[in-house]
Amino acid sequence: MSDGRKGNDPRRDPGSDLSREVWTLMSELVLDHQRRREVSDAVGLSFSRTRALRRVADGPMSMGELAAALGIDRPNATVLVDDLEGQGLVRRRPHPTDRRAKMVEATPKGKKLAKRANDILGTPPAALGTLGGEDLEALRRVLTSIAPQR
Repeated sequence: MSDGRKGNDPRRDPGSDLSREVWTLMSELVLDHQRRREVSDAVGLSFSRTRALRRVADGPMSMGELAAALGIDRPNATVLVDDLEGQGLVRRRPHPTDRRAKMVEATPKGKKLAKRANDILGTPPAALGTLGGEDLEALRRVLTSIAPQR
């Protein structure tokens, strides 16, 4: 029960049992559908390489921006880009304003694979199809209220 103060409401406490249960259910819904394996099998790349490819397919990025977007160190980003470039999926080009930096962009072949991965990842689990419109609207409302802004 809430006493009216946001901080004392166990439903709003990220460490509460209810919050943990909801988070576990959400995680299982997303992670147990084995999308990573499905994507990797479909595009022939590890999921981490697919993730990098999907990022640069949205638009060219500097190596530093890519590393930050993936939450990895720059040397790791270099290894990923080297591999993707070797497969003809990305290319490096000079940065327009920084002579020391390189931009990474997806090739047409890379964009095609990224689209295939996005199509797989964008397909909702069958369980969502069992919900009615009212429940889906409620779920969207809740998730929109807690999701980071895009």
